[in-house]
Amino acid sequence: MDSIETVLILFLAVVASGAAGRMLPFAVPLPLVQIAIGALIASTMDLGVRLDPQVFFLLFLPPLLFLDGWRIPKDGLFRDAGTILELALSLVVFTVVGMGFFIHWMIPAMPLAVAFALAAVLAPTDPIAVSAIAARVPVPKRLMHILEGESLLNDASGLVCLRFAIAAALTGTFSAAEAVATFLWLAAGGLAIGTAIAWGVVRARGWLAIRYGSDPGSFILVSLLIPFAAYLAAEHLHCSGILAAVAAGFTMSFVENPVRLPAASRWRREAVWDLVQFAANGVIFILLGEQLPSIFAGAVETVRQTGHHEPIWLAVYAAAIMAVLAAGRFAWVWVSLRFTLFRARRRGETVIRPHLRVIAAASLAGAKGAITLAGILTLPLALADGSPFPARDLAIFLAATVIILSLAAASIGLPILLKGLILPPAEHGEAEEDAARVQAAEAAIRAIEHAQRAITADPSEADLQAQASLRVLTYYRERIDAGSADPDSAESTRLVRDVERRLFKVGLKAEREELVRLARQRRLGSEAVQKLIREADLAEARLGG
Repeated sequence: MDSIETVLILFLAVVASGAAGRMLPFAVPLPLVQIAIGALIASTMDLGVRLDPQVFFLLFLPPLLFLDGWRIPKDGLFRDAGTILELALSLVVFTVVGMGFFIHWMIPAMPLAVAFALAAVLAPTDPIAVSAIAARVPVPKRLMHILEGESLLNDASGLVCLRFAIAAALTGTFSAAEAVATFLWLAAGGLAIGTAIAWGVVRARGWLAIRYGSDPGSFILVSLLIPFAAYLAAEHLHCSGILAAVAAGFTMSFVENPVRLPAASRWRREAVWDLVQFAANGVIFILLGEQLPSIFAGAVETVRQTGHHEPIWLAVYAAAIMAVLAAGRFAWVWVSLRFTLFRARRRGETVIRPHLRVIAAASLAGAKGAITLAGILTLPLALADGSPFPARDLAIFLAATVIILSLAAASIGLPILLKGLILPPAEHGEAEEDAARVQAAEAAIRAIEHAQRAITADPSEADLQAQASLRVLTYYRERIDAGSADPDSAESTRLVRDVERRLFKVGLKAEREELVRLARQRRLGSEAVQKLIREADLAEARLGG
């Protein structure tokens, strides 16, 4: 089938998966629906999709990792940095080594290097899938922040481990000292390149916009190209393109000042990136379902080489891997929590030991998703001598099955574990947002009162200017007294509307500046900042600006 038609069918399937997921009478994770639709496509038509691992890696991973780094709440990441690093780095190494030896022991036909590669892609978690599962149950916000931070870092560390495992499988050699040195170069170079590219692009774009102006289309397109530029530049210099994409996204959230960007460009860019995330994740899982029949056939042949002639052994292998992964993660989370509480007590902090069900939820929430699938599909098709890559189909099948099992276990287990659980109040809640709204509105009033003196108007229009000023100031005073309120929607003259719009823009600009100041002083969480700036952007959009 023509490649263009194939792409259109995949996008149509992603759209259909969203509708199908909403029509089901019970909650099913969207990735599972997409896998089922992909399998249905494979049974009804032959798309003839042959996935090139390198193209697949380049096409899907940079934007997804970039977006994770860009949107993750930074205050939660820094607050729980110790816990996140224990899960994202130490747990990954523990999983790769432990699961690698276990898989090779259980399936001798799978070479040790390939077993390590499979373990490396099973280490990263997918908080997007878990967020969708947990949307109807009260998952503690801090737990979700830890899971998001873990995913941001363990995506990179797991995929770097995958790179070493593939190299060992291709060359047949592995040196621990060389691996450590290479890892340091990959990590340091990738982080530096990603940071430099994001910083340089944002600064250059701002300089050009100030002098020559810009349009939303080019603004959005530049943001879409940044992760690919970071990834390709790092790979060209033999560094980690994965870490470069993560670092570029992380840097974007710091160097980009929302006050200096047009509101329309920002919220249009948010919509485009939401679309990219939805489409990329959806296509990955549709492709997984579409590839399952051929992957299953190859996996059965590999299993027969182990002396087992029944395909049921595939289910036994997958279930065993899932069980060991879950047990290992639970043990590591429990130990990590003990160390975290011990450090807190040493600092003299008052700590509350979380319920055992919360620990179990943190373990069960380590569902696998798009990164695991994208990583396992990058296994080479052949070795250096041209012979087929050993146990490739079996590794892909086991990874795909563990993804399905982990999503199903999380969708069933999380509501049970968290049902009736009394959760501590969130550190950054509605009270903090309300206080920030008041401070932002007060800053807007000061800016508008100052702007009134700068606006020159014909003396005959003094009454119109006073009327517009009164309406704008009333809007902000009402927000201070009773929360947000829409401006008066009554008909007014063109001149009143013009002055009103100008004053509103002054106020909205002052709001954003105050919110950015509060964020930089660590007096307001990053999620609250994004929400309140979004409100200001929407208000400006209603003004036509």
